[in-house]
Amino acid sequence: MRWTPRVTVAAVIENQGRFLVLEESENSAQQGPTVINQPAGHLEDGESLLAAVIRETLEETAWRFTPEAITGIYRWVHPDKGHTYLRVTYTGSVSDHDPLLTLDTGILRTHWLSREELLERSLRSPMVMRCIDDYLAGHRYALSLCDDVI
Repeated sequence: MRWTPRVTVAAVIENQGRFLVLEESENSAQQGPTVINQPAGHLEDGESLLAAVIRETLEETAWRFTPEAITGIYRWVHPDKGHTYLRVTYTGSVSDHDPLLTLDTGILRTHWLSREELLERSLRSPMVMRCIDDYLAGHRYALSLCDDVI
């Protein structure tokens, strides 16, 4: 059987020192503790990375996201499941919040939290803080770093 990583995208969105994050159920049964994550999700078949991060941000936060740069590309192996994730993280701005939009299943609410507040919360994975720290360190790469080749 061929090994395949799980390709995901995420958005680091900062406004006046606070980051747009979501509070979600830790497991698919939507029971038990909650965790904090950036707007993030899996790349769908036939979808570009840019389209995926725009879609995921809207579905999970009800904000329209405009990507401006890539903050990093990360590989992480889940310590319990053994799944390998390849995550492309973008930064940009949001506009046109739609409070009537139903958020994805499992998403309880969104928050604007500072880095210090994030350190006090349970995070979905170590990638959450790593992406924010890279953003704060000024990591910015051209969107063309991950272009589609047609």
